[in-house]
Amino acid sequence: MGPWRCLLLLALLPAALRAQQQQFMEYMERRLALLEERISQWHDQSSRYSTELRDFKNQVLGMLETAEKEREALRAEVESAAVRVDRLEREVDYLETQNPAPPCVEVDETLMEKQVATAKQRKNEKYTKLTDCSDTIASVRAMKILKRFGSTSGLWSKDAAGTSEKIYVFDGTANDTVYVFPRMREFTLFSATRKAARIKLPYPWVGTGHLIYDGHLYYIRQQGPFQVIKFNLANKTVVDSSVFPAEEQIPVFGLSSFTYIEVAADEEGLWAIYATKENEKNICLAKLDPASLDIEQMWDTPCPRENAEGAFVVCGTLHVVYNTRLPSRSRVQCVFDVSGTLATEDASLVYFPKRYGSHSSMKYNPRERQIYAWDDGYQIIYRMEMKKKLEV
Repeated sequence: MGPWRCLLLLALLPAALRAQQQQFMEYMERRLALLEERISQWHDQSSRYSTELRDFKNQVLGMLETAEKEREALRAEVESAAVRVDRLEREVDYLETQNPAPPCVEVDETLMEKQVATAKQRKNEKYTKLTDCSDTIASVRAMKILKRFGSTSGLWSKDAAGTSEKIYVFDGTANDTVYVFPRMREFTLFSATRKAARIKLPYPWVGTGHLIYDGHLYYIRQQGPFQVIKFNLANKTVVDSSVFPAEEQIPVFGLSSFTYIEVAADEEGLWAIYATKENEKNICLAKLDPASLDIEQMWDTPCPRENAEGAFVVCGTLHVVYNTRLPSRSRVQCVFDVSGTLATEDASLVYFPKRYGSHSSMKYNPRERQIYAWDDGYQIIYRMEMKKKLEV
């Protein structure tokens, strides 16, 4: 390389260095501008997050303050409830001291023989009516299916003599617990028993022949011979009990093998529907004293047990409901009037609307003139059309 070329390179080198320096400065300016933009974005986001965090903190503090107030209110309610429970316990203790202890329900053989003898003396006598009720069933006016609840067999009813709107439910054919719903609405709307109170009875019940009458539960207990237990629903105590004065009892209805005694109520008072081996083909009827549970009168009816699924009494007339082994349409096919006013051949043949299966219980309510029935797990109300016996 000649000297003149060296001089030329030395002349061009500063210009090249200046161009590279300019490019480097522009590059650094772009990088710094980008960094400043990112720092500005981070600052904005940080400010927003700080604002949201402050708002969330204020919200949490407000919720904590509300929760503290609710906790204080709940504590006050719990303290008030504790005071009421304590007062209730004192009242229960007072009631227990005022009410006598449950009577002994051991079987007294002598008393039982005396009751049987007295009842037989008055067997099949003409009945003297206590009221002027002369109605009988003409037809089923309407049917209302309320719901499906519990087992295929059971019993549900209101108080047949009182004004209470409570619904009492016996689920199954043997238990020691009764469900109590405050009104028909709660029983209808709720499928579970969480809205129901529970009454645990001192002795288990059998069958579906029990009855709520004038604030008392009359239910059937089996311990050797059958017993009718009178249970006060207000103070939850056994008021009285009686061995049913009938020997060698058998199921009263041919299609309901679990029911041996059906306690029924009508305008005249309390009745017991039953059957014995002595007259095993037909159903028997007895008039009960609701106060003492004594048998006032007894009758052998002409109504057969075979294919009977239930029965009830209206104005002193026994109505027996029949069906078939393969459930079909139930019907009142036999009536027995204890006063002799109405004969079976003169009574209307009453058919019930076809339903799901067969009735496990049918409870007539004389106050409402309707029947509470349990049909294969369905709870049904039958509203009855009445006629005077002389008009039938």
